[in-house]
Amino acid sequence: MHNDQPRKIKKAIIPVAGFGTRFLPATKAQPKEMLPIVDKPVVQYLVEEAVASGIEEIIFVTGRGKRAIEDHFDISYELEDTLVEKNKHELLAVVQKISTLAKFSYVRQPVPLGDGHAILQAAHLVDDDESVLIIFGDCIYDSEVPAARQLIEAYEKYRVPIIGLSEVELEDVSKFGVIDGEKVNERDWKVTHIVEKPTPEAAPSRAVAVGKYIITNEVFEVLAKMESGKSGEIRLADAFDIMLERGMPVYGRRLEGEWLDTGDKLNFLKTTIHLGLKHQEIGEKLRSYLKNLSL
Repeated sequence: MHNDQPRKIKKAIIPVAGFGTRFLPATKAQPKEMLPIVDKPVVQYLVEEAVASGIEEIIFVTGRGKRAIEDHFDISYELEDTLVEKNKHELLAVVQKISTLAKFSYVRQPVPLGDGHAILQAAHLVDDDESVLIIFGDCIYDSEVPAARQLIEAYEKYRVPIIGLSEVELEDVSKFGVIDGEKVNERDWKVTHIVEKPTPEAAPSRAVAVGKYIITNEVFEVLAKMESGKSGEIRLADAFDIMLERGMPVYGRRLEGEWLDTGDKLNFLKTTIHLGLKHQEIGEKLRSYLKNLSL
């Protein structure tokens, strides 16, 4: 039976194969996505966001030190038995919930050839008529509507690849891929070009890609044919550029909520404080501690 109704987005790919050099030595034996913010690893915030957005299957693209991620989302009998023995039922529930969040699978990126190459490693787990959510490991959003849900809603409207965007200060544009294009409405852009790390003078806008995307099968096809992009790597941004040059549509959606970047030490600490202040157990104590600091 042929169904004209496009398929719902049920899968997310989370690339976690990077070396995390900015966080050495903490990342020597574990991926940076496993670093905890208060009491949860970064990657769990991302998985919870995806699941809250309707995602049922999570595909991790892993590199070295991946065991920590696999173990985290697996059942841990010894730990659960210990918690039962010690009567710690609240903690038991917290731990047990993790392995039931979604269906998890793992693929390896044997050599680090770029973020597009990482995504390509999962292509065989995605059907030809299926679009997928991509979440990179250092972009947490504190928002009422999960950021991934906002992207899926944009995809359901436009049916083309969607780039999650945030507006940054002009002096910060040189750290990001910046969007050129026309605004369709308050939140959405029809993208014409992506400028990687421009100077503030050369930046076409202040809208930058934050590391969350919806990609269609066409994106996989372009990635599969790329030898290696401008940087000697196979990059998602270069794949979008190729599609745009061919006149294929790509849209961007500005995400509502607070973007908590965990990609470098300072922002990681800021995110920890932001989420720490909202944490039921320690929020109030942290607030009074910060108030009493003599700075």
